[in-house]
Amino acid sequence: MSKSIYSKEYKNIIERLKTARLNAGLKQEDVASKLKKPQSYISKIERGERRVDAAELKELAKILKKDINYFLS
Repeated sequence: MSKSIYSKEYKNIIERLKTARLNAGLKQEDVASKLKKPQSYISKIERGERRVDAAELKELAKILKKDINYFLS
């Protein structure tokens, strides 16, 4: 049996990131471009293959026009 390394709270953050991106009408490529990263960077975050640190979350919140607390609540 495989055990997830991510908590339920972290999975909620990822889901809110994806929802905020979709609600903003942005593609993964759009967000990645603003971060000067490849599209796969955003894809891996949304699939839970890459963790987001606090500085990245702050930048993503700015791009998605959300208060950082939106992702943490």
